Amino acid sequence: MMRQPFHTHRADLAALAADDRRRALVPRTGIDFASNDYLALAGSYALGEALAAGLERGLPAGSGGSRLLRGNHAEHEALEAHAARHYGSEAALFFPTGFAANAALFATLPQRGDLVVHDELIHASAHDGMKLGRAGHVDARHNDAQAFEDVIRRWRAGGGTGTPWIAVESLYSMDGDRAPLADLAAVADRHDAILVVDEAHATGVYGPAGQGLAHGLAGRENLVTLHTCGKALGAEGALLCGPAIVRDFIVNRGRPFIFSTAPSPLVAWLVRHALEIVANEPERAARLHALVRRAEARLAALGIAASGSQILPILIGDNARTMRIAAALQAAGFDVRGIRPPTVPHGTARLRIAITLNVGEPEVDAMVDALAAAMAAA
Repeated sequence: MMRQPFHTHRADLAALAADDRRRALVPRTGIDFASNDYLALAGSYALGEALAAGLERGLPAGSGGSRLLRGNHAEHEALEAHAARHYGSEAALFFPTGFAANAALFATLPQRGDLVVHDELIHASAHDGMKLGRAGHVDARHNDAQAFEDVIRRWRAGGGTGTPWIAVESLYSMDGDRAPLADLAAVADRHDAILVVDEAHATGVYGPAGQGLAHGLAGRENLVTLHTCGKALGAEGALLCGPAIVRDFIVNRGRPFIFSTAPSPLVAWLVRHALEIVANEPERAARLHALVRRAEARLAALGIAASGSQILPILIGDNARTMRIAAALQAAGFDVRGIRPPTVPHGTARLRIAITLNVGEPEVDAMVDALAAAMAAA
């Protein structure tokens, strides 16, 4: 008897459902406590005006080809020059998404004989890039600079002769905590390593002019930073910043870059204006930080510790209970999502509350009250 097509896929989905881990796409509803639109730029009048101006200038929505063919537009070049100045790097390269940028970086830059030592909680896109690459890779204990150094020392003692790469996020997307960047930079210096910092959730929110948490390391020859444009900047894409050799090598050897259609020139224009808005309106980040302090104070009354950032994880542990609490909050009108494995480690299912300027103090207070009731009922 012929087996039903996709029978293994159906079995896999059934197993996910049995473990309360099956996902589905749902419409956005309720007050925003889930997005990464931290500065409320995505739907802002300011970015809307920039978009209209770009259309009036006749900027194309599509690029029509890869950057190495006819897809390279003046707006790509203008954005990259602006970003390099903004982030204090020698050069920048624009990608359509942060996932694409991470995949290209780790698939291309570390070479055979090198070792990538990455934080155990680093983005999935970095893992996928490492799988495509030729270098070895190993994880290190989360936010433990000594653990990174120990891995490199053991590798050297075992005959490793290539370049070590230290890969971290500056602000972790599911825990909201910060990497010890100064300590990691010191480790990189001691071992002739290259430090890669994914600033996805810090770009626009931290540092002077929203330059991120690694701004104090800007200009180092052994630093590569990634700044996504679809979170606090309210647009889409990602900017890979670092020495000019990084840009040149990826343009020549980075298959995910070479063989991909170039990002929209209109979006490149939009990102450049988002960078200017963030730099010229520091009050946006200041208002966000004040709102985060309010949320932390309210959650502290429930015995929930602060993360120190706009990402507030509430650890539940059990998958089913996590989703019941999330469903109760959504029914009360608050868009709070439950996060389950494999996005987070097994046994650490959680609510991920994101504070953005799409809400104010009254909405924060009401959400925390609804959270207290939902947790008591679940």
